[in-house]
Amino acid sequence: MTLHDFDPALRFVAGTVGPVGQRAFYLQATDGTQLLTVGLEKQQVEILADRINDVLDQLAPTEAAEPGAPGGATEDAEPLVTPFDEDWRVQTLALSWDDERHLMVIECHDHDPDDFPEDDGAAAALDRNSLRVTLAPAAARAFARRGAALVSAGRPPCPFCGGPLDPEGHICPRANGYKR
Repeated sequence: MTLHDFDPALRFVAGTVGPVGQRAFYLQATDGTQLLTVGLEKQQVEILADRINDVLDQLAPTEAAEPGAPGGATEDAEPLVTPFDEDWRVQTLALSWDDERHLMVIECHDHDPDDFPEDDGAAAALDRNSLRVTLAPAAARAFARRGAALVSAGRPPCPFCGGPLDPEGHICPRANGYKR
């Protein structure tokens, strides 16, 4: 198993490549010496941002100021570091709170832990990749804000089915297949 541990991360951001409607979503982490870029789905970015905000609101509301507010992290509006190759694709995300250190811990895995029983041998373990990032509450809030902004910058949802609307419309299942 290869664990890429960014403790602490110098920079951890979500970003996209491509035009709206065809964007690919990535997480990129660096500690100043190594850079890792992993691919994931738009919904994973959205859920991760939502859950980070939920945890911070519950466990560290005073330490997790909004970016730009007093005590908040600076807003990172810089693009992903390019050129890059996707190191691997995220299958499973995990989020936890380190109560001793007052840090958010985000883990990304290229596998579902249930896919590998304990007795599957060393060969399967070598094929697993994991990313662990620790962030201070203010940096985690800034990450969540950027992730939510990326998701909302996409195509607007159809008012009937919730699916993404292309500029030329889409075939809406709630409108009996008529184009909206």
